[in-house]
Amino acid sequence: MDIRFDCTQCGRCCHDLRLPLSVDEAIVWAGRGHDVQLLCDALPSLSADPPEDIAARFRHDRSFPALSGGLPIRVAVILVARHEGACPHLLADMRCGNYADRPRVCRIYPAEIAPHVPLRIENKLCPPEAWADDRPLLLCDGVAADDDVRKLIAAHQAATQGDAPVKAGAAMLLGTRSAALWNEGYAVHAPSPDDLVAALREARATMGEVDTGGRWSVVSNRTSTLAMLRDADAEGRLCASGAGYIGFFADEG
Repeated sequence: MDIRFDCTQCGRCCHDLRLPLSVDEAIVWAGRGHDVQLLCDALPSLSADPPEDIAARFRHDRSFPALSGGLPIRVAVILVARHEGACPHLLADMRCGNYADRPRVCRIYPAEIAPHVPLRIENKLCPPEAWADDRPLLLCDGVAADDDVRKLIAAHQAATQGDAPVKAGAAMLLGTRSAALWNEGYAVHAPSPDDLVAALREARATMGEVDTGGRWSVVSNRTSTLAMLRDADAEGRLCASGAGYIGFFADEG
């Protein structure tokens, strides 16, 4: 199915978001004093071999191995620019004041960055007129019609994979040791911008020298999940939804 789109400059996509960033982009963003959070989730690792399924392989490639208690896991860390209300670069007329240096996901939007996730118009913030039939072609049979967008998506996916060991080292340096269970939510860590930049730079400069094999706690807002984690010999901890945890399900217990 073809999807047509053209930005109406409504500014909706520039408000109240967690914007995924590469390590390079996070260093620039936090270096300007803006907040960057670490969203962490974990999945039990039953095999050292990369999976063949495209969705599982994408997750595997952007994660790193660790332990939770006696359970081998793979932890994924997403760096996100966090802003409540308007993006700090959004101008009064809804134009971007950082247009030339805006992150890749801003350039890609509303196309998806994960290879297995289809674009669903109802999940996007853009008004109906942005998707009118007279708009330029965005996707053709699920593939970006514009060559530059295809290259940006490929570059973001490559950075996501290449950044994984740097994120592992930075998490260790920051003392970030908790992750939500995959597909249940995210553990949210919010270091100061200066601390994050220092950790990312040190992790990159000392690639391979920072010990990333430490143990992680898997957190959940569901007592049923906590029981399952403990049965699997994982280090589990119950927490409520709030500033340090984004839950996809209602709190239990």
